[in-house]
Amino acid sequence: MKVNFVDLQKQYQDHKQELDAAALEVFTKCNFILGNQVEEFETNFAAFCETAHAIGVASGTDALVLALKALDIGPGDEVITVPNTYIATALAISLVGATPVFVDINPQTYNIDTNKIEAAINPRTKAIVPVHLYGQPADMDPIAAIAKEYKLYVIEDACQAHGARYKGKRVGGLGDIAAFSFYPGKNLGAYGDGGAITTNNMKLAEKLKLLRNYGQKVKYHHLIKGHNSRLDTVQAAILNVKLKYLEEWNRKRREHALKYKRLLKEKNLVKPYELPSTEPVYHLYVIQIAKRNELLKYFAEKEISAGIHYPVPIHLQPAYTELGYARGSFPHTETYAEKIISLPMFSELTDDQIEFVCNELANFQKSIA
Repeated sequence: MKVNFVDLQKQYQDHKQELDAAALEVFTKCNFILGNQVEEFETNFAAFCETAHAIGVASGTDALVLALKALDIGPGDEVITVPNTYIATALAISLVGATPVFVDINPQTYNIDTNKIEAAINPRTKAIVPVHLYGQPADMDPIAAIAKEYKLYVIEDACQAHGARYKGKRVGGLGDIAAFSFYPGKNLGAYGDGGAITTNNMKLAEKLKLLRNYGQKVKYHHLIKGHNSRLDTVQAAILNVKLKYLEEWNRKRREHALKYKRLLKEKNLVKPYELPSTEPVYHLYVIQIAKRNELLKYFAEKEISAGIHYPVPIHLQPAYTELGYARGSFPHTETYAEKIISLPMFSELTDDQIEFVCNELANFQKSIA
């Protein structure tokens, strides 16, 4: 049996007729830039996220960059986040001229350790960027309390958490502003790059619409210095189709996670932890295991695709040597990075495939015992 890490072809074939028709409509009308499908998707996605506004942009990275810019964060400012995330989280902070300041993760949740945030705050700190990693919501109540006390902004990195809930509320509306990615492999994925920003603040929403479109409301009349970062109409049309199925796809991912949890019984294996009163959406299903690299090789021989998210923490990346962090700066992140492996996870995954993965993992454990 062959098990892909993700199967975009299966999802496309399941909804081919709708997706093809949506793209063809854009091609026929040739409304490629900010066509009516973009506004339609923004309305639909805001409703899904239970926020007042959603603004479509060119990528998840741009969503983070423009969110920071909308809050006037720039040179001389510091922004607190985690080293255990995709590098785009830190890059966005760097791209606006600010400095990322890292805080170690909670070893249970792999999200930001809220008990360590205050120690990283100083007069230059302007915002906290919690990452809802792997589709698991960060613990937002203590983050919001800290932000209120120190007058900081909260920018949710929700790029992996479309539809996740924290204490009954969707991510995307839990801070001042939130960033989403529609990279093809995400729970809600486009057929190319794409992103969105959600907020309940009308002034921020209006500013973001300017920032994404050269700073203009009317063509050639530029009110502020903006970017060219607009969600393509073709991608918006595709996302409008897919959004109708996202709730069902997330439900299936949670069912797959429960099945993994039930079948994975080996010792020396750490399964995902769910923070109480949350509803994760399992963009990834990540475990910790000894001899991770040997397991990846074994899986490859059995035609099981797996991955590592992320093998090198940001503070140890050559791109960020100027920050002065060294090995040992964030022990939980570093220990975790050496043991993690992401098992196959996508909504179309079958019970037989999950059982095959779990059986082969058990066989591997026996072979090294």
